[in-house]
Amino acid sequence: MTTRKKTSLLIDPSLDRKLILKDAEKELKLPTRRLFAKRALTLGGLSMLTGCHLTDEKSVSTFLTAVSRFNDQVQGLLFDPHKLAPEYSEAMLTRPFPFNAFYDIDSVPEVNGNDYKLEISGLVQDKHTWNLSELYALPQTSQITRHICVEGWSAIGHWGGTRFSDFLQRIGADTTAKYIGFKCADDYYESIDMATALHPQTLLTFTYDGQTLPPKYGYPMKLRMPTKLGYKNPKHITAMFVTNTYPGGDWVDQGYNWFGGS
Repeated sequence: MTTRKKTSLLIDPSLDRKLILKDAEKELKLPTRRLFAKRALTLGGLSMLTGCHLTDEKSVSTFLTAVSRFNDQVQGLLFDPHKLAPEYSEAMLTRPFPFNAFYDIDSVPEVNGNDYKLEISGLVQDKHTWNLSELYALPQTSQITRHICVEGWSAIGHWGGTRFSDFLQRIGADTTAKYIGFKCADDYYESIDMATALHPQTLLTFTYDGQTLPPKYGYPMKLRMPTKLGYKNPKHITAMFVTNTYPGGDWVDQGYNWFGGS
């Protein structure tokens, strides 16, 4: 039998608890923070964490970051690597599928497919650089799944590509490693957990609705994960690496939840 260390939240007894929560709510500007706060932002929920002195705005922000990391751990424990996200029929496709990025559509990067190279590094055996012809020659599959945006909207799209788990096996990736990181042509960067990488619906996508992936959707390659929120699905991927060192992510490093389960 094991015992668990009792945790407690340290709150200055002279502080007004309603005001503490009011200050915390002002920090909840990011949608993902609002999502996990629905479960954690109560005085009862606070008691799950330790060492938080809620005395000023900085400590409130620190607390919210701690809650986000706690939420990552819980989501990771609850994630079922064998449970499939719903799939849909062609008749249910969202047309047109929305464009979504941290920039306007006029700023979509122009990637030259003839010169494109996918760089592989980290804990893998085969680190050779892949060109598009090699990637397109991989076994292909497709899925019609729902993209869920953290901003509150969703859309159903038809994605085609190769199973990421098969690709990781092909390059001899260490699948006991914790993370896979991605770098993109639009300067975006992201990382995911290995369990999600090995999920059967996680695809390296090269097509949308039966056609070559358009630039606005991530040409020449996008990671498609129906088990993750939209911001976890990087587009225009140019490099990936397998690592045990936490890589963070573009939005994550600005306060978004890292696990990002949908």
